[in-house]
Amino acid sequence: MKVVKFGGSSVASADQIKKITKIITSDEERRVIVVSAPGKRFSEDVKVTDLLIQLGESLQAGIDHQEAYRQIISRFGGIVSDLGIDSSVMETVKNKIDQSVELIRSNDSTGMDSLKSCGEDGSALIISAYLSHLGYKGAYVNPKEAGILVRDQPGGALVLDESFERLYQLREREETLVIPGFFGFTPDEKLVTFSRGGSDITGSIVAAGVKADLYENFTDVDSVFCVNPMLVDNPRPMTTLTYREMRELSYAGFSVFHDEALIPAFKEKIPVCIKNTNNPSAPGTMIVAELPEREDHVVGIASDEGFLNLYVSKYLMNREIGFGRRLLQILEDEGVSFEHAPSGIDDMSVIIRDHHLPKDKEQVVVRRIKDELQVDMVLIERDMAMIMIVGEGMNQTVGIASSATSAFHKAGVNIEMINQGSSEVSMMFGVKSEGLASAVQSLYKTFFE
Repeated sequence: MKVVKFGGSSVASADQIKKITKIITSDEERRVIVVSAPGKRFSEDVKVTDLLIQLGESLQAGIDHQEAYRQIISRFGGIVSDLGIDSSVMETVKNKIDQSVELIRSNDSTGMDSLKSCGEDGSALIISAYLSHLGYKGAYVNPKEAGILVRDQPGGALVLDESFERLYQLREREETLVIPGFFGFTPDEKLVTFSRGGSDITGSIVAAGVKADLYENFTDVDSVFCVNPMLVDNPRPMTTLTYREMRELSYAGFSVFHDEALIPAFKEKIPVCIKNTNNPSAPGTMIVAELPEREDHVVGIASDEGFLNLYVSKYLMNREIGFGRRLLQILEDEGVSFEHAPSGIDDMSVIIRDHHLPKDKEQVVVRRIKDELQVDMVLIERDMAMIMIVGEGMNQTVGIASSATSAFHKAGVNIEMINQGSSEVSMMFGVKSEGLASAVQSLYKTFFE
């Protein structure tokens, strides 16, 4: 059995849905399908999920929402019409949107999550109906029916272990099952969404639950590239990766996967293949639990902007028991999550996503650090970027750090921070955002050319 997940670009229009239907029906092992909300049809287009969020926020603010609502109904209506399926499908999609709108109007706490889920739900309803329209046994399966149980954390649901036993029962069904991604239900039947990009999480959960032989994730690229193709022309494709490598890369800016998406598949050691909806015959990129030794020690370079460095200095910090804990406790008290915390004898840096520490909260955090920790200096550097080199073979190879730092030197980019985990699957560098592109290009030449 294969579980197949189609991303937003793969379900963006009727033409794309016709393509994925051919992909589904070309292999009888593709028995369980997970779908995203319709994505962009062209570069200036708007994703349906973004329109749904816009609609919900307009309703909450009490401002005009008719244009967003019209665009959403038009997108789904156009797909239904172009596919030639029964108009009752569109009525079902519209009714679910209208019910969610009423929940928001009545200030129901589930309203926003319910509305955001309508994109994926609409896709699943339409695709299952189209399969039936073509004479195949297609069945829409709501996540509640499928057994996807989650914790009550709106916008950031986490799957409960009992889900996997329930999902396994889907193997007994004979139809091609179409499940909307992005949301599940709490044990008391409250709809809750995963974090953004959560359809990948649903696909991985379902693959783990049914114990699939392969989890195929169809997107709009032939394979995963070893570096962002926006920064390097014609970068090398990656044919095989390990789970750990993919998780490191996706966390650090790779947009192919949500960084939590592979965890359920990883636990069950289910191989994952990333393929292209528009070129399904291409081999894609395989992601597996383990790989035999290979020649390449660095397999990818990931990068992301939007970080800041909270730098704290205090003489004899290393002798002050509990200093690091108290510093991080201040961040926890103020609701600020951190990414990395490299330290020295007398200083400590805390790397934070820029949006987690807005200017008003920055003032509170800085004042508390000065007052409660009696530090010599507190400095916040914004406009930081992180660059990560990744590869399972790095821990057995002498000179990786030397080669990397030489690449930064050649690019004329100063390294603000270096952090390497004990696993040595990755090495992270902090630089000013303005130097990101040239640093990545220099690293690519060093490790791949």
